[in-house]
Amino acid sequence: MHPTKAIAAATAVLAGFLIAAPASADERLDRFHDQQLSWQSCDDPRLDPLGAQCAEVTVPLDYAAPQGQTLTVVVSRIPAADPAQRRGIMLSNPGGPGGAGLDAMVDVREAMTEEVRARYDLIGMDPRGVGRSTPVNCRWPRGFGLQSAGLDAASYAESVAQQAELAARCAANEGERLRHITTRNTARDMDVVRAALGEDRISYFGTSYGTYLGAVYTQMFPERGDRIVLDSVADPHRYGPVGMIQDMGPANEAAFDRWADWAAGHDAEYRFGADRATVRATVLELVRRANERPVRLGEFELDDHSIPMVLFLGLDDPRQYPQVANQLRSILDAAAGMPAEPSPELATVLAFMLAARPGDNSAQMAIMCGDVDAPRDQNWYWRNIEASRASQPLFGAFADNITPCAFWPTPIESPTAIGNSVPSLIVQATGDTRTTHGGALAMHRALTGSRMVTLRDVPIHSIFGRYPNACVYAAVNTYFRDGTLPESDLICQDDPGRALR
Repeated sequence: MHPTKAIAAATAVLAGFLIAAPASADERLDRFHDQQLSWQSCDDPRLDPLGAQCAEVTVPLDYAAPQGQTLTVVVSRIPAADPAQRRGIMLSNPGGPGGAGLDAMVDVREAMTEEVRARYDLIGMDPRGVGRSTPVNCRWPRGFGLQSAGLDAASYAESVAQQAELAARCAANEGERLRHITTRNTARDMDVVRAALGEDRISYFGTSYGTYLGAVYTQMFPERGDRIVLDSVADPHRYGPVGMIQDMGPANEAAFDRWADWAAGHDAEYRFGADRATVRATVLELVRRANERPVRLGEFELDDHSIPMVLFLGLDDPRQYPQVANQLRSILDAAAGMPAEPSPELATVLAFMLAARPGDNSAQMAIMCGDVDAPRDQNWYWRNIEASRASQPLFGAFADNITPCAFWPTPIESPTAIGNSVPSLIVQATGDTRTTHGGALAMHRALTGSRMVTLRDVPIHSIFGRYPNACVYAAVNTYFRDGTLPESDLICQDDPGRALR
């Protein structure tokens, strides 16, 4: 679809939307709370060996009109290892937004002690619009809604047209349903799940975007929260398609410098340069050349929109440094005209970013755009991009770029103002490239009943169940086991020999 026609189509579709009133506490939800769930095999190779079962939960599309259209939300349940010690249920969310969560607790469970596994039914959930839960599919021509604006005004104009087209496709393919795929509605769905499971309260483990969802749940249903752990935490004041992404720019530049130091120490193998400055110059020159002539690698073409995103997707874990180096080496070789094919790992990344697929990642944009309004002025983004280039030469054009949310309808509800005293445990690495340490501190201040465990000097996103650390794991397991928060905030160090040297 031509961008101009796409925008016109979007305008026509969006003009027909009705803005619903926010849901209120006295709505009649009894038929949803009292529904009987039918548990069956999940037909999932990760869940089935653990004795998990799955069930469909019916929820209202619009909580302001619960008698109307419904959606199906699919949940999984790994039963408590010892029914005699069972405390209740633990819901979860793996992030995204838009991450499928049916198997989210499989890896988290591996980080739990036997005492914790004994106490909880572990509940995975594909949020509304995601995975098996009546998924959003905007039929995008590429998989990922975020990209770098590129190096110049012409590249930015391409980005504006592409993002407008993505928004138009969502409006045309999903219609009014799209506006109800929001975090506040997912939190309401979680409470329907709680009631349908016959529980008065839930414990919760969320990582990345899942921390924001968890905070929204405790804000909307403060009496329903039990033991809440938020790992790699979103800033509640910056969450959305602008502030949260802007904060990733400086964090990823810092992570790139750390990776560049590592790569310089392995120059004989990768040939990027013998010091940080040379490695950075090598990568910036690659992006410049890709702006002039896209790099052909296998079935994919990489340009100044996509090459920074390859780095962004790889720099969230220091153990991936060799993988990032191998990926970049193959791109550089292809740019030099040498025979090169993407590794299986890089092919997966590029397919996720660039390829049209039966299911895309449009649910991520649906949730963010449905939660928080974005500026509409294209020049506003361009000014921010240009201002960021000196200090963020690799990632400023990504962090400040326009997104499909600039072409989205106004959200049906205002964002949730986070501020409550529900007890919770916040876990955060200082070098996190996705949800920054400063953002976690902001959430800590907003959740006055929280304690914070900080993993110092590690550029890792998502710790418990992904990046083993004895100090962090002990704090989380102690809290889940007996409800004891640390007496004061804790600082944890990386385990000896853990991070790649």
